[in-house]
Amino acid sequence: MGALGDISSYFPSLRSSATEYHPLPTYDRRYHDENLDSDFPMPTSWRRGRSMKSRRRLALWLCTSSKRLFLFLIVSFSFFITILTGTLKTHRLIEESKEAPYHWEAYPRLDGFYNGIRALVAYKDWIPEQEWPSEAKVSTHNAPPFEPQVVDPFPNFTSAKYLQEYHPVQVCFLDEDEKHPAPDIYAYPSVPAKMAAPVFGDYETLEIASDRCYERFGRFGPYGYSYRREKGGFGLSEHSTYEGTEKVQTIIDKVDYRKVKWGKAQKRCSEKNKKRFSAKGDKKKDGVTLLTMRAMINELSLQSGGEYDVHLLVHVKDNALPIWISEEVYNKTLRENVPEEFRDIATLWSERQLQTYYPGPFLKKDNVANHAGTDIYGVYRAAHFALQWFSQQHQEYDFVWNWEMDIRYVGHYYELLNGASNWAAKQPRKFMWERNSRFWIPDYHGPWQNFSSLVAKETADSGKAPVWGPVTFRAGKYGVLSSPKVTKPPTTFEEDNYEWGVGEAADLITFDPLFDPSKSGWVFRDDVTGYDTSVPTPPRRAAIVTVERLSRRLLNTMHEETWRMHHTMFPEMWAPSIAFHHGYKALYAPHPVYFDRKWPLDVVDKTFNKPSTPADSPFGRGEHNMQGGTFYYNSGFSGALWRRWLGAPENGEGGRKTEESGTGRMCLRPILHHPIKHEVVE
Repeated sequence: MGALGDISSYFPSLRSSATEYHPLPTYDRRYHDENLDSDFPMPTSWRRGRSMKSRRRLALWLCTSSKRLFLFLIVSFSFFITILTGTLKTHRLIEESKEAPYHWEAYPRLDGFYNGIRALVAYKDWIPEQEWPSEAKVSTHNAPPFEPQVVDPFPNFTSAKYLQEYHPVQVCFLDEDEKHPAPDIYAYPSVPAKMAAPVFGDYETLEIASDRCYERFGRFGPYGYSYRREKGGFGLSEHSTYEGTEKVQTIIDKVDYRKVKWGKAQKRCSEKNKKRFSAKGDKKKDGVTLLTMRAMINELSLQSGGEYDVHLLVHVKDNALPIWISEEVYNKTLRENVPEEFRDIATLWSERQLQTYYPGPFLKKDNVANHAGTDIYGVYRAAHFALQWFSQQHQEYDFVWNWEMDIRYVGHYYELLNGASNWAAKQPRKFMWERNSRFWIPDYHGPWQNFSSLVAKETADSGKAPVWGPVTFRAGKYGVLSSPKVTKPPTTFEEDNYEWGVGEAADLITFDPLFDPSKSGWVFRDDVTGYDTSVPTPPRRAAIVTVERLSRRLLNTMHEETWRMHHTMFPEMWAPSIAFHHGYKALYAPHPVYFDRKWPLDVVDKTFNKPSTPADSPFGRGEHNMQGGTFYYNSGFSGALWRRWLGAPENGEGGRKTEESGTGRMCLRPILHHPIKHEVVE
């Protein structure tokens, strides 16, 4: 479905039953937080008669590279949906019919998300649904009142200012004959009337345009959404409304993607622009990244003049295949499992291969707790092994974006990743970890600077010493890996005037808070292996959903910790904890997150930032509070909203007839959706 497609449908021989990501039980007073095996019931407003069982993980690895000061980014895209080796035993502890609704289900449901292109208003005239007058009605036009425009989040590559600092950017093409330049995508320079405002984060802070929205033809039409398969597209728009598509349909270049070889296209683009990334000369160098499929490859690599590369990492489930020692077996497996279009950007790996790469030993006696009950080499507990291995093979990249396959983005990928990277580089290290652990609610806390000052005050009032540089802990008989000298603070905490870290590229960027799992009820908080269990478990941090950017030096340290020290932790906890231990710069990027209910903002703050007990944290028993959001592993609203945006009916709502009789196709502001477990376009 859509231009990105359901990847498992492209790789039928790699499908497998998925392992569940177990949330904690909720509302069942019979169980305390150590009884961790349960499902959450989903709210009725977007329930589809299925449990939240499968957490199919496909990681898309964006790797970033540069020599010395500047970055290249690669993306590596790993098909974790294909690799989960079994389904963990699940129990539904609560019958929905006997359970009281979640407290947030009592709040009014927001429906402005579903307004379409015939209800667009200028951004200056937009009133969020949370502030919408109860008596007011949405005005509907006979046709979209605005024209779609090209989305261009890139620097002006031809300006005199740019060319004074950088080498010229050469135009990149999809084909060798250079008949098809990297395509543009389109958005409306407006916002649907009554669309809700995000609850967490905002656009301007991450340098994302806040005054435009995307509908499906402009977003995915250039990648084959709207034209037939015999012409190289997907032909998915047959049952869609077409109102207002005339301009985009006329402009887009109908590329036959069956003939596109993405790896060769990226290589040609890099070759044409190699001066930009050369260490020689007095011009600045730019960066390179690697993301997913057609949209990501085009928007991050080809349109940027080679700033990003995209690699597709494919997990081979059959451990009997010696893909790492037989070129013949490797190539045969590649041909049989990866579509030709993406074959030249794919890298195969297997768990057996990584057993030889990280032989351990990883002893059971050195494991604090294995809540998943699975093998240490299984991808469910060691997804980072493959990421570290890939980085070791590609030391030319300084940064890696690790992406999960069930992520979707309504917006331009370059704008999101570049904005998050630029924002993170500007942040000081003072009170960094303390800010990281909280959700920023702009309409409650005020601007980012106000929020930062509040965190500093609350930290001082708590009497707890703020984190400053690498943390120390008792290592016991196994010892610890030394931290690099560059992460040692240049001054004392008191002497620093929010200067240390400013202008420094972040070693870790996440899209969820970096919290202390020991002070939560998170189910995998104690899955720590290889450290001396006769002394207290090392301090650690975690970020749920492993969508993150990692620096080469952080990945190298993770590799050394695993290979040399035989240390590892659950994937969501590993990179944040190593960054925490060794004093690397880590940031939670406050991207916009929406909720489907009109929560009172003081309740939002109390629920997500100040839970009454650690077990009730939003990363423990309180995870149910995330179900109505657009970004968390157990969100139900996110997938429902995404499918409605694609034009599919959801729970008896939406679809073609609704769009035709209402305000037209939905038009969403940029939103990072997770998880998307299924996609149907009819």
